Amino acid sequence: MREALRELLDEIRELYLADGVPWIVGYSGGKDSTITLQLVWMALASLPVEQRTKVVHVISTDTLVENPVVAAWANRSLEAMRTAAAAQQLPIEPHRLTPALDDTFWVNLIGRGYAAPRPKFRWCTERLKIKPSNKFILDVTNKFGQAILVLGIRKAESAVRRRTMERHEKGRVRDRLSPHGSLPGSLVYSPVEAWTNDEVWMALMQYENPWGHSNKGLLAMYRGASADSECPLVVDTSTPSCGDSRMGCWTCTMVDQDKSLQAMVTNDEELDWMRPLLALRDALDIEDDRHLRDFRRMNGKLTIHRDRLVHGPYTQAAREDWLRRLLTAQTTIRRRGPDYVRDITLITDDELHLIRRIWVFQKHEVEDNLPTIYEEAAGEPFPGRPLDETIAFNAAQNMIETLREVCGDDEEEFLRVRALLEVERIYNSSTRRAGLYDALEKVLMKHGFEDEEDALTFARFRRGEPDKEQGALF
Repeated sequence: MREALRELLDEIRELYLADGVPWIVGYSGGKDSTITLQLVWMALASLPVEQRTKVVHVISTDTLVENPVVAAWANRSLEAMRTAAAAQQLPIEPHRLTPALDDTFWVNLIGRGYAAPRPKFRWCTERLKIKPSNKFILDVTNKFGQAILVLGIRKAESAVRRRTMERHEKGRVRDRLSPHGSLPGSLVYSPVEAWTNDEVWMALMQYENPWGHSNKGLLAMYRGASADSECPLVVDTSTPSCGDSRMGCWTCTMVDQDKSLQAMVTNDEELDWMRPLLALRDALDIEDDRHLRDFRRMNGKLTIHRDRLVHGPYTQAAREDWLRRLLTAQTTIRRRGPDYVRDITLITDDELHLIRRIWVFQKHEVEDNLPTIYEEAAGEPFPGRPLDETIAFNAAQNMIETLREVCGDDEEEFLRVRALLEVERIYNSSTRRAGLYDALEKVLMKHGFEDEEDALTFARFRRGEPDKEQGALF
């Protein structure tokens, strides 16, 4: 190990000094990214100060739904890096990346109603991981022309990873540097690509962490979970899901069971406060959630698959329930959890404000129920102002009550009339009414059915299929 490490440090120093191309090290807080950054740090620290001329960016993507224990570990580590790098005169700059507000998990699931991610509907990875990291990388490459991505990927991780890495090796432009498949101007350097799990841990235990974070603490964190894997820096969709990893998102439904979160809660009494997270995650991960979702797609279209309509976004009731559960979990942890999680944030105020706007202005849910749900679940007033001065809360509530009374049990009629009235209100308060008729037509097309069965009958007719009861074409 000592001889192999010496040769690898020589290689890192040689590559670092070879040109002025900036480096970007992907850091998740897990074992592979930790040993990779540690090797880079050790190599740079052994150089004379006057040769440490090239910036090494360390990027860590926080999806905002990371396992809270791991997220806290990674964030503390970034702060320790910043302090240690300055003290040791190293050109290492840590960056915590987060998804854009419009792309966050809760804005899309609770706000827009995206169903919980599945292998064939993996909407989360692109928004939460790929876009933040790729934006940073592209900003660097646009400024300097090129960037070298230093990643802790290893062939021993999986057969898929091995094949991918070997395919990229064929295009290497310099020794150990492979062109990235989807990021122009980016080269990939993977210093520990041939290492095994045992070799990674051996190096971590033998060599002290240079920015002062405890590698033994990292080992203890891994021991608390069953899966010995992590989420790497994700820069494209070929990266396998890390849902079964202790380094993944606590909301992940890409696997049948979050074994790592379950193991953490079971194995460590101090982490019992995470049970509400596990309960919410399991609630999201139900086999058949059709009863929670609209029978129309997000755009209002009807799609038939295996003689059933493909269900689209979560209904208003389901989205309000998810929000209530999430806020209740946050409030419970803050009140009953240990001191270090008394200020935990599962959903930010900015996300709540955007979700509220989506519900009212895009989904025409003029009841504006979010503040009430917040006050009931959090036990405190909602920290937000009125959405629009043209919307009078009492008037909206009176309208809803009247509509409910008039429509009775006809839910589709209620949704149709509510949306039509809101579209008219929006255009009536606008200086230009162009587009009003198109907007009204979209509402009528979307809500022009008595129920799901009526919509399915229409969709069959549109495809030229026979009426199953009459046995003839419409």
